[in-house]
Amino acid sequence: MKLGTGIGWRPEIKDTVEALPGIDWVEAVAENLCADHLPAPLVRLRERGVTVVPHGVSLGLGGADRPDAGRLAGLAARAALLDAPLVTEHIAFVRAGGPLTASPGLEAGHLLPVPRTWDALEVLCENVRIAQDSLPVPLALENIAALISWPDEELTEGQFLAELVERTGVRLLIDVANLHTNHVNRGEDPAQALDELPVEAIAYVHVAGGVEKDGVWHDTHAHPVTRPVLDVLAELRSRVDPPGVLLERDDDFPSAAELAGELTAIRATWAAAAGVPAPARQRPARPPEPAGRTAGARERVGAAQSALLSSLVAGTPAPAGFDHRRLGVQSRALAAKRAEVVAKVAPELPEILGDGYREAFLAYARTRPMSAGYRRDALDFAERLLIAGRPADEASRIRLTHWWQDRAAPRPPRRRTRLARAARAALMGRCPR
Repeated sequence: MKLGTGIGWRPEIKDTVEALPGIDWVEAVAENLCADHLPAPLVRLRERGVTVVPHGVSLGLGGADRPDAGRLAGLAARAALLDAPLVTEHIAFVRAGGPLTASPGLEAGHLLPVPRTWDALEVLCENVRIAQDSLPVPLALENIAALISWPDEELTEGQFLAELVERTGVRLLIDVANLHTNHVNRGEDPAQALDELPVEAIAYVHVAGGVEKDGVWHDTHAHPVTRPVLDVLAELRSRVDPPGVLLERDDDFPSAAELAGELTAIRATWAAAAGVPAPARQRPARPPEPAGRTAGARERVGAAQSALLSSLVAGTPAPAGFDHRRLGVQSRALAAKRAEVVAKVAPELPEILGDGYREAFLAYARTRPMSAGYRRDALDFAERLLIAGRPADEASRIRLTHWWQDRAAPRPPRRRTRLARAARAALMGRCPR
């Protein structure tokens, strides 16, 4: 199926996306959609014949545990609701610990890289097969950006992806911005990765912006697309003509004109590279798999991922072989993302706490790893503040107490309760929430 040129659909730019010319398809984060009905702007796009692809972020197919049946069912329901031609997810782990490792279950709140080892490949392939059997449409998996490298890896990224496709038949979603990120952060050559992976398995391509700070590339999806990323896009296009290419933007959204300009640059890069004859290439031979590998891959992968995630979010000692500086960068990035997402999930919290929100949340995050979703994280954060007698301002503390009580309760407060709070707030000279 030919997709064409698309853009990531986000609620913040829904009107812009509807008005942009030349948009053939959009991609929507699956977890941000209800399983039984669609937002009106997406309905209108579909009525115009615009294809919508659900893009999952929470399955954690690279994790040691088998995929959660409920999450798979939710992704399948969204694919059916959208009449999507395929669904996509990531080659990553997002949680670790739990019964498999007899350790506390931890959530990263972010996509973390799997080790490129034969053990991790075996686990990933089994998880992918489980997912494929549970989904009504084909699955494509995305390579991720990474701040850190696993020690003692046995395969390159291209080899790892090629083996994954060979063993499962899964399709690939290649993010050229992530190839550039891994070039800066891990010294990996994007051209080598493209030479090694089966480009004919590419379902579509992502393009996104980022920024470099102190020699580390951060895949922010909140900055303009850079020339080096477009150069990787041209490298890919000189090898193959994938069904589609899509611009991702998740934050700090620019004007419609700027988004249109980025799409124009992507189209121009795509067209120019299509006219360049690709040099003759021979895919490298498949790497030999070590003989005599014993069972227990899930347990070994689980123990390694649990140790890494615990060091990143719970302050436990770093596993041997990792770059401690990069682990610090990743740990701070995870905490900052938690603060940003909680502020979006529960916008009342930064409003109640004012300028002190971010500092208070980061202090909380240093000692309280996330063990459930962001909504639970917001409730736990507010509860910890209240236990500590914060915030110091009494009126703010009362507002925070009421916010926590309302959301922790099994049902919303009754009208009489809301009126009583409104009267109390008026007497204190505060506007009620």
